[in-house]
Amino acid sequence: MIKGILSITGKPGLFKLLSRGRNALIVENISTKRRTPTYPHEKVISLADITMYTEHGDEPLPEILDKVYARAEGKAIDMKSFAGDDAVREYFAEIIPDFDQERVYTTDIRKLFSWYNLLVAAGFTEFKDEEPAEDQATDNAAGAESEKE
Repeated sequence: MIKGILSITGKPGLFKLLSRGRNALIVENISTKRRTPTYPHEKVISLADITMYTEHGDEPLPEILDKVYARAEGKAIDMKSFAGDDAVREYFAEIIPDFDQERVYTTDIRKLFSWYNLLVAAGFTEFKDEEPAEDQATDNAAGAESEKE
């Protein structure tokens, strides 16, 4: 669901990809709904391509966001309620107990929570894309029907 949601270095907030031009991407801020071009010299990354370090490998951001959504019961996380960095890390450890304590910085966790809050405020409730295996099975069945005709 968040495959078309982008983070752009140097620009605050998250953006929804609307279209691709010859020399730019047209994006819309998910909070303000303001449209703007993004040029090739800007670093753009899809949230679906981001992972976080865990003790057992990397975990995709969409899966982590689903876990945060379940833990927060679909509500925004009050960042001001955390007394300090240790409280932020403790809360995150309740969500992802095996996150890599050395390689995941508190700033990374805070950014994750701020992105989560932006997405929830924009109406997102599901973060993982549909299972690709189901899509392939549907495509294969459609292709078999075409061959019979």
